[in-house]
This record gives sequence, C-alpha cells and structure tokens, in this order.
Amino acid sequence: MRRFDLVVSLVCCALLGYFAWHAFEGPRGFPYRDGLAIEAARLDVKHEALRAERMQLENKVALLRPESIDPDLLDELARGTLELAKPGDVVAFTAKYAQ
Repeated sequence: MRRFDLVVSLVCCALLGYFAWHAFEGPRGFPYRDGLAIEAARLDVKHEALRAERMQLENKVALLRPESIDPDLLDELARGTLELAKPGDVVAFTAKYAQ
C-alpha cells in the first residue's frame, strides 16, 4: 500500500509540474497573456483615435445639415471642390499644382 501511495503522489506531482510549466512557458501561458494585454492597449489607443475622428466628422456633417448650415464652411467646401475663387482672392499654388 505504501508503494502505491508513493506512485500516485509522484504521478500527481508530475502532472502538477507539467501543467505549471505550460502555465508559465507554454504557448497559451503568461507570456501570451502579456502579449494580449499589450495588443489590447494598442487597440484601445487606436479605438480612441478613431472615436475622436468620428466625432470630428459628425460635427462637420452636423454643420452641413439643411437646418443648421454654416455659410463659411459651405463656401470653403464649394471653393475647394470646384477650385474656384472670388475676383479679389489671392491664390497660392502648392508644389502639387506647379509644373
């Protein structure tokens, strides 16, 4: 009986060691968890940047709605899209258009 208890104890200790090693060094162990935490932090930063960009676009769209149109923004967008200027405006060309 004593030998059986010793064998069972050794097998249990071996299994415990096996699972403990995989918890610390295995492919889904603590290093993997730390990598996931770093990835989650990076994605949180990206999410906040996208949320800020979305809020900026929503504010711009709100200014273009018919019930609350901003004349200055409308004028700026129309000039930029149609590439037109008033007779008294000074036009500066960038390297994109200069040839």
